[in-house]
Amino acid sequence: MTIGVSLNTTTGVANYVDAVVEQARAAAAAGIRSAWVGQRLDYDAATLATVLGRELPGLHVGTSAIPVFGRHPVLVSSQAQTAQAATHGHFHLGLALGARFIVEKTFGLPFERPVALLREFLTSLRALLDTGTADFHGDRLTVAPILPVTVPGAQPTVPVLVAAMGPKALRVTGELADGTLPYLASPRVLGENIVPAIAQAAEEAGRPAPRIVAFVAGTVTANAGEVREKALRDMAFYDQIPSYQRVVSLAGAQHAGELAVIGDESAIAAGVRSYFDAGATEVVFTQTDLGGPEDQARTFEVLGGLA
Repeated sequence: MTIGVSLNTTTGVANYVDAVVEQARAAAAAGIRSAWVGQRLDYDAATLATVLGRELPGLHVGTSAIPVFGRHPVLVSSQAQTAQAATHGHFHLGLALGARFIVEKTFGLPFERPVALLREFLTSLRALLDTGTADFHGDRLTVAPILPVTVPGAQPTVPVLVAAMGPKALRVTGELADGTLPYLASPRVLGENIVPAIAQAAEEAGRPAPRIVAFVAGTVTANAGEVREKALRDMAFYDQIPSYQRVVSLAGAQHAGELAVIGDESAIAAGVRSYFDAGATEVVFTQTDLGGPEDQARTFEVLGGLA
């Protein structure tokens, strides 16, 4: 089983990059095979993933996920290829649409026709990565570089995944990307809504079966009740984003924190199995710090043992 973790630190640290590198080192020592970092408004996810992959040769690293609004395919291609060369083929590019209120308030961009933008972004990015050039002129993007865009050593071709969960985004992702990065999609939602939709789109487009990299909030802990309450508080951010509200509701839950996998070692192992049984090709645990550093270390050990 391919099992990874998403890394971040919210404690007061002197150097954020150093702190995340140490987390990645602990995860790798426990036997975990991949480490992912989300894109926020402070650090740059692609750069941080590159540092992790360079510090820990052989560890697969990825972004989960970089929003396409406010970015251009040529620049994202350059970042991804640089990361691929630096990590010697262990980088995975995760993209997302992002949240309307963040895009509009932070960048001053209208969050209009997001799936249409995603299609144009992936079409042109695919050309850049697969062929080394592009001549794309769409409604939202123009991608026609007049200088070389290929980075020597960026092999194999960077895999592109999208945090897609809605029907339209899943169709575009299945047609043009290598897989999806669903988060807060329960095993039932994964098996009934996400896997069939993206698999059908990929098959109709003549593409290989897509990767399903399921991101799962959870941690090993002896204080399940307290940690559940913390999950409900810490994950409330996702309760205000429509795409997450939808998958949470489809799971029969009201709040994102209800979907966190929290409990002892056997509960975590059962949770991991349920996602693979639902069609996940990879499982990545996030929010492993919900119970504190000791619980996070135990979680790494359990996940590493399962991997």
